[in-house]
Amino acid sequence: MNLFHLIAPSGYCINQQAAIRGIERLTAAGHPINNQSILTRRQQRFAGNEAERAGDINALAQLAGSKTVVMPVRGGYGASRLLDMIDWQALATRQRHDPLLICGHSDFTAIQMALLCKGVITFSGPMLAGNFGADNLNEFTLEHFWRALRNPAFTVEWQGNGPACDVKGTLWGGNLAMLTSLVGTPWLPEIDGGILVLEDINEHPFRVERMLLQLFHAGILGRQQAIVLGSFSGAEPNDYDAGYDLPEMMAYLQSRLRIPVISGLDFGHEQRTVTLPLGAQARLVHGAKATTLSISGHPTLIE
Repeated sequence: MNLFHLIAPSGYCINQQAAIRGIERLTAAGHPINNQSILTRRQQRFAGNEAERAGDINALAQLAGSKTVVMPVRGGYGASRLLDMIDWQALATRQRHDPLLICGHSDFTAIQMALLCKGVITFSGPMLAGNFGADNLNEFTLEHFWRALRNPAFTVEWQGNGPACDVKGTLWGGNLAMLTSLVGTPWLPEIDGGILVLEDINEHPFRVERMLLQLFHAGILGRQQAIVLGSFSGAEPNDYDAGYDLPEMMAYLQSRLRIPVISGLDFGHEQRTVTLPLGAQARLVHGAKATTLSISGHPTLIE
């Protein structure tokens, strides 16, 4: 049994039934859920005003309860408004002594990267409404969520595409659009020799390429050991593209880089997704038979 503490730093949860279904599923599995009052909080498209949403994050520094799972209700947009309203040092101090296990993705990547700037590891993984509240809870997602949160070392395996490699580094990344939006700000961590994992949704291949090129021209991609691409759903080309699609875009990206780009990981906005601790240590091995990502050094629910 683990306590789940809900936060809502981004968009209003328009699908209230999904959020309720997520709470019911977790409760039925023996996990109490607190801070449920934020579900209905709303100002325009946001899950409350800036003070309320930033308050969700700042309150974590005083949250009682060891090894609590902190989870956003949903993503959307809104976290970027809060970045200069949060006491990041207070959160980092709390995490050093009694770490919360903070898990989310999408717009929440902005919060996660700001925390990583302070050395705080969070988990890029499922959220309440979109995943735990889905019509059918994905067993792959559920298994990989608990695998990451309960094991001090674990491995993710898939059939990837890309050049053979065997590299080690800090695992980091998340949503591509959010990472790109943080370039030039104090809230994007400076990670050299890392393994950068990226995903996005509803972005045409040329937009994905444009964001990747921004990271490339900013010198971020070239400083990594490898790049791992997750899901990029909703990126279908059109007639004008004349064959320019995601695989073509990935091939172009690889041609500009001296580091391996490995694709095919179930990671991102899909119902089927792994959970990855951002800031942990990882080893990426890709060969003809399989790709493995072995991870350690993150906080867990079990000592």
